[in-house]
Amino acid sequence: MKMAPSIHGMSYDLKIRIRYVVEDADRHGNVRLYFRKRGQRKVRLPGPIGSEQFWVAYQQAANGYVPLEKLTPQEIKAQSGGSFLWLCDEYYRSADFRQLHPRTQYVRRKILDRICKIGGDLPAKALDAKHVRKWRDDKADKPGGANNMIKALRQIYKFAIEYGYAETNPAMTVPYLFTKEGGFHAWSIEEVLQFEEKHPIGSKARLAFALLLYTGQRRSDIVRLGQQHVKDGWLRFTQEKNRARRPVTLELPIVPALQHILDASVIGATTFLVTEQGRPFSNNGFGNRFRTWCDEAGLLHCSAHGLRKAAASRLAELGCSELEIMAVTGHQTMKEVERYTKSARQKVLAGSAMAKLRAGHS
Repeated sequence: MKMAPSIHGMSYDLKIRIRYVVEDADRHGNVRLYFRKRGQRKVRLPGPIGSEQFWVAYQQAANGYVPLEKLTPQEIKAQSGGSFLWLCDEYYRSADFRQLHPRTQYVRRKILDRICKIGGDLPAKALDAKHVRKWRDDKADKPGGANNMIKALRQIYKFAIEYGYAETNPAMTVPYLFTKEGGFHAWSIEEVLQFEEKHPIGSKARLAFALLLYTGQRRSDIVRLGQQHVKDGWLRFTQEKNRARRPVTLELPIVPALQHILDASVIGATTFLVTEQGRPFSNNGFGNRFRTWCDEAGLLHCSAHGLRKAAASRLAELGCSELEIMAVTGHQTMKEVERYTKSARQKVLAGSAMAKLRAGHS
């Protein structure tokens, strides 16, 4: 960079020299900056010299980084295990990814594709905790989404380490953001009655509601349940979540209240719930339809998953143990159940404690 300062009325040229940085003029006479080092590809640098974007590009070039668009597919694969975008493509083709549930694949791919838009051309080995921490902090207003991003990065780098594409997992040292306890709102008795008043027995909305409330299952299971799962008054099915990796098979009795609604409802040939066209609901399609039914009942903050939580909470209030609740919901650890039943357990324990207190004063 040439400068023309003036000292005591005298002017002179000063040229700053930076190692490996050269100036080349094109055929039009335009001067361009390049990083050129023996054994490495020549990389163009943005100007002016000394600017923030110059130093970022210079540091990357000094570390052997070449922009993804400048590399051939063969070079991408050879470049320190490739770019993060390349790593994602390898991950999508792996058994680790293909064995995930289709819904999990869809969600994880969406997360990783968003990361590729901001850091896809970074060398996979160059991505470190500071990148992950910045991306997490950029989503601080949505801590759930930020934590899902960290989880996805932990999984892809677990795969990368196993296959020799990376030595460390940059997401493992980045903690999850704090999220408010509670998650999905658990329906109250008053909200249950409000929904039932709006949607009478015999309606599709009431059938969906009863299946959710009286089985405690996820919507992904509710949309698959049908007469073929019933034997001697019991439902027998394998939960959709983790079906390919850690399948959970449950047997649940059909309680009288649910049986009454089933008997009064029009059901499909292969699933209890069907669309207006007589076809089974998709998971997302059912979620949208149930959202509409809740809104029609004036329950804007209630959801299908909130009924699963309400079912678990009700079992806790009735004094059921964690193992008994797990036998209904299909949760695999007590920690998972405790997230659903913490407030209900508090109510039961407080009632028991105060009963003892009253007995002690009598």
